[in-house]
Amino acid sequence: MKKRYYVAVSSGEILEDQGASSYNFEIDADEADVFKLSELFDITDTDSRLSLYRAHVPAMSYHEDKNNDDYDDHMKQIYQLIHDLGTKRTRDHIESMGILQ
Repeated sequence: MKKRYYVAVSSGEILEDQGASSYNFEIDADEADVFKLSELFDITDTDSRLSLYRAHVPAMSYHEDKNNDDYDDHMKQIYQLIHDLGTKRTRDHIESMGILQ
């Protein structure tokens, strides 16, 4: 059964209470959807930490680093899933961002 959730992308939060924290997007999701989105947030958190560690090695530029490519790919997956589950307003906003092309 789907219910409304509020998603904060920058912090990786998926909230049931609209007033609990600031959020970016509203989605209608079931437990499996929330679990999948949560897993993607966990993966991007790991990607982010690996990229931060690698940032101290000056020999490799951003576009040549697989960790950065992985992070970008996982963020696109997050936005695609939020788009797929999102309210019309959420879908319209993500489409206006141009990140899913």
